[in-house]
Amino acid sequence: MRQRALPKTGAVLYFQRDARGLSELIQLRALAHFGVSSAVGAAPNRMLAAMACALTGPGWRLVIEDSPEVVSGFLQPRPVRELPGVGARAAATLSDYGLHTVGDVADLPELTLQRLLGARPGRTLYERAHGYDTTIVDPTPTPASMSSEHRFDRDELDPARHRRALLALADDLGARLRASGQIAAGVTCTVHYADASSTRRSRTLPEPNQHTVLLARTAYALYDSLGLQRARVRSIALRADVLRPDERASRQLTLDSSDDKPLAIEAVADRARARAWYGHNVLYPVVSPSPRCTEPPPRRCRGFP
Repeated sequence: MRQRALPKTGAVLYFQRDARGLSELIQLRALAHFGVSSAVGAAPNRMLAAMACALTGPGWRLVIEDSPEVVSGFLQPRPVRELPGVGARAAATLSDYGLHTVGDVADLPELTLQRLLGARPGRTLYERAHGYDTTIVDPTPTPASMSSEHRFDRDELDPARHRRALLALADDLGARLRASGQIAAGVTCTVHYADASSTRRSRTLPEPNQHTVLLARTAYALYDSLGLQRARVRSIALRADVLRPDERASRQLTLDSSDDKPLAIEAVADRARARAWYGHNVLYPVVSPSPRCTEPPPRRCRGFP
C-alpha cells in the first residue's frame, strides 16, 4: 500500500470542511474517479497521520483530533516499534529495560532516553513518544537529479584533461538545467578508474543554481578533494542533485562582481544555441591556455535525466 502525505491547512479553508470531512471527500473522489478504495489517517502532524493510516484498512478512516489527551490516548498503548525511527536494535535496547509501549517511553525523562540510545536519538524518541513531529508536509514530488558523463578515449593520466572534461560536463548540465527551467542544490562527482574502481564526492551548493561557472567551480573543488596522484581515469560523471523549479532560485547580494561577466556571456551563449540549427557545440567554455592542452573541451558527454 502506498502512502501520500498531504497538508490540510489550505484544503480546510477551501472546502470549508474539517479533517474528518476532508477525509471523507478524498475517499469518495478516489473511489469515483479511479475506483480505488483508500485508507485515510488524519492527525495534527505527519508522524501521527502515518501511524493512523497504517492502522486503517481500505475504505476506513482514522482521525486523531488536535488534543493532547486524544494524542496521548492514541500513542500510549502502541508498541514502541511503531514509532518512526525506532529500528530493531533500538527496540531491543528498550525492551531490555522493560520499555515495550510508547507510554512506557513517554514516562521516562529525556536524559534517561539519551543515556540509553544516545543524545540525538534519545531526544528524537522523547519528542515522538509525546506526539511531537516538526516534519513539514511537502506535496511536491521528490526532487530528481540530472547526470552527464565523459568517457576518455584511453585511460587518462593528465589532470588538466580531467578538469577540461569537468568543465564540459558542467557546461552540459548547466545548459540542460536552464533549458528545463530547473536549479540544482547539490553536485556529485564520480571518477571511474582503469581498475574498475570508482570514487564519489558530493557537495551542497552555497545557493541552488543552474549556472555553468558555479557548477564547474564546485566540480573542480570535488575533484581536488580526491587528491589524485597519477590516477588512470577512465571516465568522469557529474550529477546535479535535488532539482527544483527555477522560480525558487535566489541570489545573495554581494559586492563581488567577478561572476557577472561569465553569467552575462552564458546568457548570450544560450540565445545563440537556441538559434543555431547545428546544436550545442556552437559555443562552449574554455579553460585557461595550457602548453599541454590546446584542444577545446571534450563534447562527447552522455546525458541522463
